Amino acid sequence: MSKPIIRPIQKADNEQVAAMIRKILLDFGVPKVGTAYADGSLDMMFETYNHPRTAYFVVVSDEKVIGAAGVAQLDNYDGNVCELQKMYFLEEARGKGLGSEMMKVCLDQARHFGYDQCYLETMTYMNAAQKLYQRTGFKYIDGPMGDTGHFSCPVHMLIDL
Repeated sequence: MSKPIIRPIQKADNEQVAAMIRKILLDFGVPKVGTAYADGSLDMMFETYNHPRTAYFVVVSDEKVIGAAGVAQLDNYDGNVCELQKMYFLEEARGKGLGSEMMKVCLDQARHFGYDQCYLETMTYMNAAQKLYQRTGFKYIDGPMGDTGHFSCPVHMLIDL
């Protein structure tokens, strides 16, 4: 595997990103309803994040997308808060520090956009992800913020930027 690079998503990445996210969600047994699996945006991530104050990044090795994550305004929330969205890594990308690198890229971009806080939602059994979020400075909060449509994600976290 060549040295992975993190770069902004390109239109040509759409198919690989959608397939990667769906595979990971199925591997983890995530419900297809009320999670990112059902998001219509999965098949057009470049277009979804091609707007002001949004960004999506991919991790590429040997021309293969092995991870991705992005930030965008938190849906249905009246405040200057973004959401860390669709952060997923294939098994071959895990345990190599890429999650920490991606968190830095995403949170630096959120700060550049001028957001005050960053919110995320995840599943209770995604323990490695939660450990990464906590190491980065995210704290657990009691319930959801905004309305992302991901009602099957019971873990909510927030960080001040």
